[in-house]
Amino acid sequence: MKIHELEPGFAISEAVTPKDLNEVAERGFKSVICNRRPGEADDFPDAQALRAKAAKLGIEWRCIPVSPGEYSDADIAAFGQAMDHLPTPILAFCRSGKRAVHLWAHAKSQAPSCDIPRLLASARAAGHDIEEHRNRLENTTDRSV
Repeated sequence: MKIHELEPGFAISEAVTPKDLNEVAERGFKSVICNRRPGEADDFPDAQALRAKAAKLGIEWRCIPVSPGEYSDADIAAFGQAMDHLPTPILAFCRSGKRAVHLWAHAKSQAPSCDIPRLLASARAAGHDIEEHRNRLENTTDRSV
């Protein structure tokens, strides 16, 4: 598995299979956030097998399914709440990791103290250039507070 840490206690990866969850548990992750939509690909009819395997391994499971590039305020808020309330470390995934990194960045940008350049650099180091989202990230909240 290719797992990329974006910040302490939070990482992203590409698609996860039930078999991969053994490695996720071995690496010490306590929670998993799935951003894949049911039926989006032949290899992902739904998350039932993943949810069951996570439960068997004692991993908290959360599903916040989104379509690529379609992140509503409610999706971002749900992702932020998951990051705030799930036990860490947390692994978020989708097919390529792109949705997971986008939702992480948008949720993190809600905080007035968010360091947007650091956020962009973390995403880039994980293989995802999210520079195109800079304006939305910078204008999420009043950073002068």
